[in-house]
Amino acid sequence: MNWNWLQALISGVSNYSTVFGRVWLSVVFIFRVMVFVVAAQRVWADERKDFECNTRQPGCTNVCYDHFFPISHISLWALQLIFVTCPSLMVVAHVKYRQMKDLKYTTTHEGKHMYARPGKKRGGLWWTYLVSLVLKASFDAAFLYILYYIHEGFDLPRLLKCSMDPCPNIVDCYVSRPTEKKIFTLFMVVSSAVCILMCICEMFYFICKKVKKRIIEKIDEETRELKSSSTPHPRHKSRSSLRVDPTVSNQNLNNIKTEETPTTK
Repeated sequence: MNWNWLQALISGVSNYSTVFGRVWLSVVFIFRVMVFVVAAQRVWADERKDFECNTRQPGCTNVCYDHFFPISHISLWALQLIFVTCPSLMVVAHVKYRQMKDLKYTTTHEGKHMYARPGKKRGGLWWTYLVSLVLKASFDAAFLYILYYIHEGFDLPRLLKCSMDPCPNIVDCYVSRPTEKKIFTLFMVVSSAVCILMCICEMFYFICKKVKKRIIEKIDEETRELKSSSTPHPRHKSRSSLRVDPTVSNQNLNNIKTEETPTTK
């Protein structure tokens, strides 16, 4: 399977990520994708072929293998990586939309810009990034639960007892490379847990930063109101009522202020 698209996606998302986001990207690409492509696929390559049961009953081995491994670790991890990285497309698509919108605005308004920094996480982009973090953590947690539920834990026993039809009785089945597969399973589980932790830390960082900004803005607003009550200004009311998009560029902000200022004869 070609994972070059994932590398390109990760490279694009890193431009809009925080420190926690870059750690998450490093863990996903180095400790999960690289290990999955280079080592894990080779370890599980002989999974079905070397799964043996001590019986010659036709179909018994196939039925027992399907019972204990309804979905292989490799297939489950491939789906997990795809689902976990897809929410990052939301952020990239939102930034691209802003860039196209800003380019269109520039061509119709004589070089003026709608956004000073299209990749700045404000307004709708802030919510898009936060939703992507929630989805990434949720997908990782869901796939960890699926892995634990299907295989009844993260352990991989050497011997499995099978009594499924058409087996004549309880037969012993043996898994190939059980110790090596167990090590890789635990490694991927720990990597997923670290990614969940990074997403949670980044969510708390974003929310706390937003709350702190709101508190500072409220304090500044109360301070201006106290100053205006002591020294009233005739233009204060018209300026305070002006509402500006937080992502608007400085050039457009100056133009708005100029239009609001009355001309003197």
